[in-house]
Amino acid sequence: MSGEPAAAGRTRVWDQPWFLLLPAPLFWSGNFVLGRAVADAVPPVALAFWRWTLGALILLPFALPYLRRDLAVMRRHWKIIVLLTVPGIAVFNTFAYIGLGHTTALNGVMIQSSMPVMIVGMSFLFFRDTVTPVQALGIAVSLTGAMTLVSRGDPAALANLRFNVGDLWILAACVAYAAYTALLRRRPGVHGFSFIVVTFLLGSAMLLPFMVWEGLSGRPLQLTLTSVAAIGYVAVFPSILAYIAFNRAVLLLGANRTGLSIHLIPVFGSILAMLFLGERPQWFHAAGIALIAAGVVLATRRPHANGA
Repeated sequence: MSGEPAAAGRTRVWDQPWFLLLPAPLFWSGNFVLGRAVADAVPPVALAFWRWTLGALILLPFALPYLRRDLAVMRRHWKIIVLLTVPGIAVFNTFAYIGLGHTTALNGVMIQSSMPVMIVGMSFLFFRDTVTPVQALGIAVSLTGAMTLVSRGDPAALANLRFNVGDLWILAACVAYAAYTALLRRRPGVHGFSFIVVTFLLGSAMLLPFMVWEGLSGRPLQLTLTSVAAIGYVAVFPSILAYIAFNRAVLLLGANRTGLSIHLIPVFGSILAMLFLGERPQWFHAAGIALIAAGVVLATRRPHANGA
């Protein structure tokens, strides 16, 4: 049992993997840009703490009916709940926000583009999962497309990138989320809302002492329009909506296939730049998006039995 709503109560959207692959990269592309933009105004640990706390509180009224049913199951499986919370909630975004205070959003997106490969590695490490040659080709093609967008079609731009301590934080964040994605198959059979609320609250509890230390060290959170707007965005979009969709997609498609959707982050970043920043479409936009689309199709296709 998956712990999700009964089949009769499911919406068609809830069971459409291709649709569920879209919200996470869309909202996470905004998360990285926003995290860099407010790095000087909003302390990173406080941003992560209030992201999960507010996200849990918003979702709690909708999750209560399922929590009453699922808490006993989650208590029995508390070890895997904690194991998933540490990398996926407490570590990933906290490390990413710390890193974005020391590096560029471009570097962050480029490093994050390596995450699908990390997920494949973690799935092999934990469960000895393998990929077919066609799926491996799809991952490589999709990664090429992501790099085309990130570099704006100029390979020399990648060669000229300079890495620093912030990039190491983001790299560690990506490794943590790759582990979370691979381990999601061990999630107990509870409703998605129950799982999200409990892990969000547990992650907040883990971050609380670090946020207090951050404030006492000279970086307390200041309640400004910028900080409130940033926390509101990251609580609703990259947290609630993205995590619900991503976790559900992993349940339907598996970690390796779902992880490939992360290559859509530079796609959405490019589209948002065209819509809101007046950037004109260029050849590398078309090339990068086409390569990513082709790679996703290759890597997510299911092998046909007996060549059918």
